[in-house]
Amino acid sequence: MELAIRTERLTKIYGQRLIAVNDMNLEVPCGSIFGLLGPNGAGKTTTLRLLLGLQRPTAGRALVFDKPCGPNAVAVRSQIGYLPTNPKLPGNLRPIEYLDLLGKLCRLPTEVRKPRISALLRAVGLLGATDQHIQTFSTGMCTRLGIAASLVADPSLLLWDEPTAGLDPSARRFTLDLIRELGKTKTVVVATHILSDIDQICDHLGVMHEGRMIFTGSMQEMRQRLCRHDFTLELEGAVEDVRRLAREAGNMEGVEAHVSASQALLVRVADGRSRSGALADVLKLVEAGNLSLQAIHSGQNATENAYLQLLQEDEAHGFQR
Repeated sequence: MELAIRTERLTKIYGQRLIAVNDMNLEVPCGSIFGLLGPNGAGKTTTLRLLLGLQRPTAGRALVFDKPCGPNAVAVRSQIGYLPTNPKLPGNLRPIEYLDLLGKLCRLPTEVRKPRISALLRAVGLLGATDQHIQTFSTGMCTRLGIAASLVADPSLLLWDEPTAGLDPSARRFTLDLIRELGKTKTVVVATHILSDIDQICDHLGVMHEGRMIFTGSMQEMRQRLCRHDFTLELEGAVEDVRRLAREAGNMEGVEAHVSASQALLVRVADGRSRSGALADVLKLVEAGNLSLQAIHSGQNATENAYLQLLQEDEAHGFQR
């Protein structure tokens, strides 16, 4: 598996008192949309700054496309597009002026720079605001311009820090859709504490807590960590009939069933038992049990529950961490 990012025991300590990143080993596959998930203060932004070479690690090392990161790693930074949280942009400039300045700093020739700026402003929905000064922009407009700025050099790797912070629902949806589209041709790392963003767009993720990487893997592996109900059946009928159904389903081989507080039937299927076969057998019992099936859910809130379980386990390990 080709890697876009690899860290080996990466550590950052500020002033001998604050451990921001703690002995972190991380692998980000090329072509993935990777979610760097964790609560505020977990060390996500520091990790991105170490990858960019904006800070030196206290110990360990980080590599981007097999090249070491650091303050002098110009070749590495040329392959990275960075979006900070709530980007601070020069308010006295207009969008085209700002992007053109960045293009010149990236040494893009005019015949490449001008068409790309036009295409980027169109892609982020700012064509109608090209005559405005950036200081008049809303939070969402600044984020869109920051996104365009991160793409000026057409980098292979995007590092976006809290890209949906402070956005209204429409701007948030736009940003998530754009990340999904960019993920078809680039490697994208999205650092966020918003689990629903990760759940919608990412195929791989790493979970940070108190500077440590406590989980890395695919989204599927994350969900599979959790012992959870395979199915939830919402039923309409008498409470006694729902309880009788739970008893009958629980007597089936490889099936556990019980009734939730909301009178839904929670079903778990044992390893080795066909999930589709078990569901079909349970539905036959529903049909014969004077009950009406309203909805079937599979893996509800699996990512959220797995994430919370990870944090709880990490806090409980104490000296074993």
